[in-house]
Amino acid sequence: MNKRMADFESLIKSDYKNTAGIVVMQDGEQVYESYFDGYTFDDSLHVASVTKSVVSALIGIALDKGHIKSRDQKVLEFFPGYTIKRGEKTIQNVTIKNMLTMTAPYKYKSEPYTKVYASEDWTKAALDLMGGKNGVGEFKYSTVGAQILSGVLANATGRSVLDFAAENLFKPLGIKAPRNAAIHSKEEYSAFLKDKYVHGWVTDPKGTNTAGWGLALTPRDMAKIGQLYLNGGAWNGRQLLSSKWIEDSTQENSRWGELSYGYLWWIVGDKEHGCYAALGDGGNAIFVNPERKMVVAIASRFMPRAKNRIELIEKHIVPLFEGKP
Repeated sequence: MNKRMADFESLIKSDYKNTAGIVVMQDGEQVYESYFDGYTFDDSLHVASVTKSVVSALIGIALDKGHIKSRDQKVLEFFPGYTIKRGEKTIQNVTIKNMLTMTAPYKYKSEPYTKVYASEDWTKAALDLMGGKNGVGEFKYSTVGAQILSGVLANATGRSVLDFAAENLFKPLGIKAPRNAAIHSKEEYSAFLKDKYVHGWVTDPKGTNTAGWGLALTPRDMAKIGQLYLNGGAWNGRQLLSSKWIEDSTQENSRWGELSYGYLWWIVGDKEHGCYAALGDGGNAIFVNPERKMVVAIASRFMPRAKNRIELIEKHIVPLFEGKP
């Protein structure tokens, strides 16, 4: 190992201690893979909000296959049995695109995780929170709200989110499909977030997979998803996802202050480089740099206020594989 690489790995161990694994792809080839803190290539971790970006891909596949007619379809079309609360009109105008761009309105100030995850039907609980006085079109980042997209997928395809994902995304990419991981209590929820080794894709008591968090992947799995996007949706000669969907998903569709947002993907770094990322709490990231044909996947154990992984990638990882001083 050369000195620059040794210095880099020392930096990870000292400043990014909760990092479990890093995989770097360049020009379609794996150029780096390393694991820390006792983890191996076989260990999956909870990737937190990276789950949202995977669900975005599944919405795109459902559109490609005709299960969903348009991203402009109203969300409530997929829940014909849902009863709107009296006097609530805003929710009727919310589209799938609003859900993807975090521009749907909600009635809460801070996310009521406990209330939603203590309910029997997390999708219905999220629908009950939607609407209120704020208009459609204002950015409001919502993890509990993203759950509605799982309901949309399940109702549109007639299958569980996991089954649809296994057939149309995981299996073609050579990703071992996770099992369902049911959460029944606050203690189980906490354990899934904090345990060193976790597996599966969280479901609510009705068996609906989560959309905002709750998926466990390995760094290799994450890198494959990034590479699929870098490839414009193609994998081993097969188009798994339309290139147009990827293009639309990874350009600015909404803004949160100075941050740009696509379809459940963050637009990061210098705009002219076209970089984008799936980001999850604790330091999980799938970073794609189309200009350099590079994908960086980082899986991390949960910790509050983890150091910025985009800064780590752009300052330390990209230069390491570009031969820059």
